[in-house]
Amino acid sequence: MPLGSPVLDERRARTAPRLPRRARVAVALGRTAAGGSRRLGLGAGGVVGGRIAAALDPDALRHLGRHRTVVLVTGTNGKTTTASMLTRILEPLGAVAANRDGANMPDGVITALVDRPDAPLAVLEVDENYVAEVAQRLRPACLVLLNLSRDQLDRVGEVRTVERGLREAIGALPGTAVVANCDDPLATSAATASARPVWVSTGGCWTADALACGRCGRPIHHDGPAWRCRCGLARPRPDWVLAGDQAVDAGGRTVPLELRLPGRANASNAVMAVAAAALLGVDPGVAGARLTTITEVAGRYRRTVLGGHPVRLLLAKNPAGWRETLPLLDDRAPVVIAVNGREADGRDLSWLWDVPFERLRGRPVVAAGERSADLAVRLTYAGVAHLRCPDPVRGVAALDPGPVELVANYTAFRQLAPRSADG
Repeated sequence: MPLGSPVLDERRARTAPRLPRRARVAVALGRTAAGGSRRLGLGAGGVVGGRIAAALDPDALRHLGRHRTVVLVTGTNGKTTTASMLTRILEPLGAVAANRDGANMPDGVITALVDRPDAPLAVLEVDENYVAEVAQRLRPACLVLLNLSRDQLDRVGEVRTVERGLREAIGALPGTAVVANCDDPLATSAATASARPVWVSTGGCWTADALACGRCGRPIHHDGPAWRCRCGLARPRPDWVLAGDQAVDAGGRTVPLELRLPGRANASNAVMAVAAAALLGVDPGVAGARLTTITEVAGRYRRTVLGGHPVRLLLAKNPAGWRETLPLLDDRAPVVIAVNGREADGRDLSWLWDVPFERLRGRPVVAAGERSADLAVRLTYAGVAHLRCPDPVRGVAALDPGPVELVANYTAFRQLAPRSADG
């Protein structure tokens, strides 16, 4: 496997510096807390370790990142999957610190580094609102920007505000290469602030939130894959292209993608991961071959047993995510939808009204989760006959025998993991 990246070679050649005493204590106690949380069944430990480490050493993030080659992955959808793909690609190069469970705010990022303090590589997904804070301390070799679309308004804010924040953060990282989705006008607008952009065409994306330019507010004009604004912002020529659903065009070289994850969205995530890995010297063909080993990501797409039924678990948490998920659903199977409204989900569920649930008419549907009443109202207006059952497992059990598709938003999905395979 070639290691032709000057950035990677230079950083790997350095001797990892000894952490300051305060940071060493923070790491030790953070690891203890995370391990204790897991052993006692109090949680996955993906946050508490970082929270304690940061309380003991406010500069823990910088200390923990300074001897590593760091890649950050951000965007509205696909962070966990793309980061998992990139981690799998890079593992032959050495140990990789990664927040595999999706804890992507600063505490979760610190926990990932605390768990693998000696790993020379780190692949970290980061919530869009925290990129500036995390990147300023870690100074990543690469930032992967997937897409930007409407998410939970109360937690994330308006999407063009997010774009402006990312543009400022990227502009403050002159040494960081940015791998960005050039089919997304908002992601492109943010990434043009980079001194080292790498443009990837992912083969179309959700553009309903980018009808107006993020910079000047004028309409974006689309002409096939090309798009442009009167202010001069336009789709750059891509360096990497997703060709169909199972191949990558890398400067005229075609690399096959034999993915075992379903849907075009995962093919889009894969081409972003392959492009980022190439910056670190990994041959695209080798990278693509590594992705064939992935069958699920943090439990997503996993087939298990819940409520006495065979169930496939999927995650969808905003309109763009649902747009990719609906075509994946088996039209012969009933659907259970679990929606919570906790802090990590966003308490504002107005996004439900932008999901085309009308496509579920004529099939058995269960509205579940802590906010099942909100979902039931939306389904009623969509003309979808449904059963309401706040407990998704009981909702599955109430259905006729046979396979079930269970789609949940973030915290509802996490609650299902310890309950799977209960027979």
